[in-house]
Amino acid sequence: MNIRTVIVDDEPLARKRIKRLLAGEPDISVIGECGSGPETIKVIQEASPDLLFLDIQMPGMGGFEVLQSIPEGGMPIIIFVTAYDQHALKAFEVHALDYLLKPFKQDRFKQAVERARDHLRKNGRPDLNPGLAALIAKLRAEQNYLTRFMVKSSNRVVLVRAGEVDWIESAANYALLHVGDKTHIVRETMQALEVKLSPKTFQRVSRSVIVNLERVKELQPMGKGQYVIMLANGRQLTMSRGIRDLQHALEPC
Repeated sequence: MNIRTVIVDDEPLARKRIKRLLAGEPDISVIGECGSGPETIKVIQEASPDLLFLDIQMPGMGGFEVLQSIPEGGMPIIIFVTAYDQHALKAFEVHALDYLLKPFKQDRFKQAVERARDHLRKNGRPDLNPGLAALIAKLRAEQNYLTRFMVKSSNRVVLVRAGEVDWIESAANYALLHVGDKTHIVRETMQALEVKLSPKTFQRVSRSVIVNLERVKELQPMGKGQYVIMLANGRQLTMSRGIRDLQHALEPC
């Protein structure tokens, strides 16, 4: 069996190391190396590899965006190469995905390769791994959420990344984006804005407040079902609804 393999990483040294480790695997042939997402999609479409070592964090188009662009029938076996922390990796495990956590050791690399080899030997190249299909479906469902705000101010337009917003406050028919020590005005109601934001990152905690879950440091009970939300920057917000949803959202993946 000859396993046709493509290595994807924006760092040349990282690609070189994987290629060197694969040199000791006689049934694996490296047919391509890619340093960007668009290049990867082109190689997959043209060469149809059996195995893909895929870096998740790449400038412009990351590994997840690459997966969303590959037709289901052309999906190779995926081994993620990532610098994500353990909490993120647990999400991969739920979807039955293999991964290599940078910096990985040789024995862990060989384990991942052997797992891919066994899968191909027993099942051949599948149309699409069920776990991977579930992850891609989830990613595609989320890709239309707002990732940045266009804030008009005087004679210019400022782009604010959604992930940089600490919390959002209602102001009549407007919304105030609190970003560090700055406040930006967006001409949208909270109700209209809420449905455009990913529930994985943002949650409505009161009639007038949406909070970025990544900024929450702790919750302090006040009694009568109310809580004080402590943000990482020291800001305190009053929470009057959705405590169970918030607690669930804050649990590690």
